[in-house]
Amino acid sequence: MSSKTHIKSIRKHFTTLKDPRIERKKLHSLADILIIAICAVVCGAEEWSEIELFGRAKKKWFKSFLSLPNGIPSKDTFSRVFARLDPAEFQRCFMSWLDYLKDSTSLDIIAIDGKTLRNSFNKASGKAAIHMVSAWSSNNSCVLGQIKVDEKSNEITAVPKLLDILELTDCVVTMDAMGCQKEHATKIISKGGDYILALKGNQGHFHEEVKSFCEDAIGSNFDGVEQQTCKSTEKDHGRIDVRSYHLITDLTWSKRAGEWCGLKAIGIVQSTRKIEDKETKETRMYCTSLNDVKTFARGVRKHWNVENQLHWVLDVAFREDKCRIRKDNAPENFAILRHIALNQLKKENSIKNGIKSKRLKAGWDEQYLLQVLLA
Repeated sequence: MSSKTHIKSIRKHFTTLKDPRIERKKLHSLADILIIAICAVVCGAEEWSEIELFGRAKKKWFKSFLSLPNGIPSKDTFSRVFARLDPAEFQRCFMSWLDYLKDSTSLDIIAIDGKTLRNSFNKASGKAAIHMVSAWSSNNSCVLGQIKVDEKSNEITAVPKLLDILELTDCVVTMDAMGCQKEHATKIISKGGDYILALKGNQGHFHEEVKSFCEDAIGSNFDGVEQQTCKSTEKDHGRIDVRSYHLITDLTWSKRAGEWCGLKAIGIVQSTRKIEDKETKETRMYCTSLNDVKTFARGVRKHWNVENQLHWVLDVAFREDKCRIRKDNAPENFAILRHIALNQLKKENSIKNGIKSKRLKAGWDEQYLLQVLLA
């Protein structure tokens, strides 16, 4: 398949994206701008000037399948377009591409969590650093979607907007305590999904009720408590992690369980970590619509992938926290570019190297770059 045919398969998912420029200033095709930017970010570009440099270095290659009526766009053109591009529309096009590529053949664990883009603040205009809430698919090792949190709000108000754009049928959604809200549980169930929500003090009386019951259950070694249980042990570099999972399916003791849509069980995770002669213990509680302890255990473990495989990689491999792009919609749109790049790099598995090495290879090898784009 030719480069031109390859790129056409990508371009079609962005055809509905509205061009924010006025007609007389459209010296470059919007599709050309998007494709050059995506390729550049895959290969390591972190700012508009680097995207322009990449485009000029690969001009002959890009010319073989892009129109480029006025050559490679300047850094100012990239900056202006992405500052004005509607992030919601860009996100919808991104998800169209993702739906075309992703595998949805088995139960998916979707972890939802937030991250602040630390250098996206602008003191001169009084603009705070933007905070993004992302959904991470454990099956596909990719970002399914992301929503910017309004400056005067928090994750609680952003999560429902993110849930609205996700396909949740037969999926398990996991969230930390910030996402543990009755409204979120209702929306997930209404969309055909299940949930695992970390339960902490922000739920007030319900938390105290559950905490009291769980402390008594643990103290009696769950004597007389209707439950399912399983255990996992992990050893790595002298560290031993032992986790016991308990799913309490009889909720007749709770006065408030009925307030939560779809709630079927309270989950308890008891963790013990041993490093040499030091031992630490932790107990966490969850409310869940699941009634199978092994699925519950898998969901709890997979939730941490959003930190290890998304947030950490964005900081280390993509240097997201160092990015100083700040104007208008540009920080949010550049975050989407990074997510597109990360998704494709994760899915490309013809080589077993890390993300950094894959980005280098994509910059050196144009055929490999095409493989990444279509992974």
